[in-house]
Amino acid sequence: MESPDGGFWCSIYTVTIGVCVCALMWKAKNCHGSGRSSAVALVVALGGPLVFPGYLGLLFLCCGVWLTCRTLRTRDAKLLPMHGKAVVVTGCDSGFGHALAAHLSNMGVKVFAGVLDENAAGAQNLREQGCNKELHVLQLDVTDRLQIEQAHRYIRTAVGEAGLWGLVNNAGFLGWVADGEIQPMSTYRQCIDVNFLAAVEMCQVFLPLLRRSRGRIVNVCSMGGSEVPLPRYSAYGASKAALNHFSKVIRMELADWGVKVAVIQPAGFRTNMVSDKGDWSQFQQEILNGISPEAREDYGEAYISSLQGWFTKMADQCSADLNPVLNDMCHALLSASPNHLYTPGQAAWLFPFLYRLCPTVVSDSFLTRLFNIYDSRPAGLVTK
Repeated sequence: MESPDGGFWCSIYTVTIGVCVCALMWKAKNCHGSGRSSAVALVVALGGPLVFPGYLGLLFLCCGVWLTCRTLRTRDAKLLPMHGKAVVVTGCDSGFGHALAAHLSNMGVKVFAGVLDENAAGAQNLREQGCNKELHVLQLDVTDRLQIEQAHRYIRTAVGEAGLWGLVNNAGFLGWVADGEIQPMSTYRQCIDVNFLAAVEMCQVFLPLLRRSRGRIVNVCSMGGSEVPLPRYSAYGASKAALNHFSKVIRMELADWGVKVAVIQPAGFRTNMVSDKGDWSQFQQEILNGISPEAREDYGEAYISSLQGWFTKMADQCSADLNPVLNDMCHALLSASPNHLYTPGQAAWLFPFLYRLCPTVVSDSFLTRLFNIYDSRPAGLVTK
């Protein structure tokens, strides 16, 4: 059997090696302890085809690609002892926060679960699960300075000199989504207040306790916005991008204090934030009241009305299995060598990787087509 054509072989080799190098550099940058495995994968992929030409070299290249994929999926499994550790989790009414609070409590971690409404069903459900007295449900609206201070006093007394091991800034707000031009300013403000400023304030208030234990901060960002701009997610994406940048800055600043900072950047998961959006008609009216007559004519009421169906369809495509996120949150809190960045969910690491790799015109076209899952278009773009 003849060897592959030289030009064809060189093209395949160059493209594959380029992708492997970029992926392994991304892994080494964001994950502790991955340098050795990344180097091995790169040596096999790069060196094998150079030493052994033809089909044997192709075999080495395939092995290198397999090792690259395996390296991207592996992480340090060693966890620290959980006895005596205390963690604050915000946004525990439902979704990631609710599941994480219950999970950590079952593992033996003392959990202070902040909820928006201490009388709601989510808070009551957590209380019922906290029979081991390791789960404390606290009224905590993260946009209310008074409630933050009250929670801080309670937690400071409870943890004593041991300090606080972890802070998980999970509370978030999405709201209904719309094109950036017609998105109400109230949505922008609420996204910034809840998703960014509240997390900053929580860090400022609780860092003295975290320094005592040389603990962890885990900030929940999002693939959409933190890394990849998604159409119609301008308000949410901008607030999460701000939190992502803040996390990177304080990660460097707090390193000398022994406090580690990790970012959880999930793909689409089905939580109450994307499934229980409240009154659409009220939001639609807020859009219509806030936009100019020209924008109202250009977009048209039919297109604005269609956004509800578009978002519902997007939410239905999200995964209902929250375990990938929970596993990464626990690893960020309790691993001896936590990663800087976690990307749970389908294509959560692939989209940012391709977005950086591809020319802007290619990535913009791809993302626009991917998120155009509804037939309706703004009135001014409809061909007459």
